Amino acid sequence: MVDERSGRTYTLDARRWRGDDGAPLSVSPLPGLTPADIDSGTRSLWRYRAALPSAVGRPVTLGEGSTPLLDREWDGARVGFKLEWFNPTGSFKDRGSSVMISALAATGVREVIEDSSGNGGSSVAAYCAAAGVGATILVPEGTSPAKMLQTRAFGATIEPVPGGRDATAAEALRRSARTCYAGHNWNPFFLQGTKTLAYELWEDLGFAAPDAVVTVAGAGSLVLGLDRGFSELMTAGQITRRPRLLVAQPAACAPIHAAFHGAPAPSFGPTIAEGTAIRTPVRLPEVVAAVRRSGGDMAAIPEAAIAGGVRRLAATGLYAEPTSATAAAAIDVFRERGAIREGETTVVVLTGSGLKAATAMGNLFPEGTVA
Repeated sequence: MVDERSGRTYTLDARRWRGDDGAPLSVSPLPGLTPADIDSGTRSLWRYRAALPSAVGRPVTLGEGSTPLLDREWDGARVGFKLEWFNPTGSFKDRGSSVMISALAATGVREVIEDSSGNGGSSVAAYCAAAGVGATILVPEGTSPAKMLQTRAFGATIEPVPGGRDATAAEALRRSARTCYAGHNWNPFFLQGTKTLAYELWEDLGFAAPDAVVTVAGAGSLVLGLDRGFSELMTAGQITRRPRLLVAQPAACAPIHAAFHGAPAPSFGPTIAEGTAIRTPVRLPEVVAAVRRSGGDMAAIPEAAIAGGVRRLAATGLYAEPTSATAAAAIDVFRERGAIREGETTVVVLTGSGLKAATAMGNLFPEGTVA
């Protein structure tokens, strides 16, 4: 494993989630794979097992990955919507949780603690249940009841923490001294799971890279996974360039956007995109570097536009939670800037189901609403 900030390296160990100086770590770049290396008989992200570290061990799997890619029109633009809510717990987080919990279980871990605003916690809880590992999930007060219900159903202990997402993370770090910390924003094996989305898009498109990928970022684990996966495909000689990573954040909580554009530290407010409400992303400089390396861009999306994105998606039959719909709402912004171009292949990642945010969705679609 490597600390990308200092260059210091560490032995590959799933239990080590940060460097001695407190910096986040990544698994050192791997050589990627070719179509011949894909386990075509496996219908999950584990078909790309050859691209994962050997330390991952026996897969803890619920059938994650292999999600649909739908060709659609969005105000005259042809885009592909990648429906990551088809993952077992309803969000892309299952990719990371499957690989992370597999790696931790292989080391004999029997109990973990995690902090989450919802989707990450319910995902970790599900994979811990599948692995026979106990889980305590710390959540901010005000977390979506549907997400907490799902987490509780998997047998995890839920502990609300006063304050916002950052206070919850701080409490998890405090407890990590005595319980194995499965922090999805910290553990480098989680990013090994999210990178499989890049491999899957490459396979979806006939072993070719899209020109651009639009997604949303809170801590940025999906951005970093896409960067790592496409970089490995370049190393393996399977693609010749990285897709442009076009990344959206809600304007009410957009620290990565501010850093990317060299803007002053932003003010923060409430957002319906609760999954992105992270004021101090652990890997902020790495996320900014990944977007720049791809020749990509970032946009801050107002609350009204996010709500509009939810409604516009629903009008086409796609029921996306507000966090997820932030990416769809950004399509128009990136088209106006020329980052999404006619005749190119653009994929928009819809990260989570509207079923995960029943309260927010109820507010957007009150009884009597007519589409």
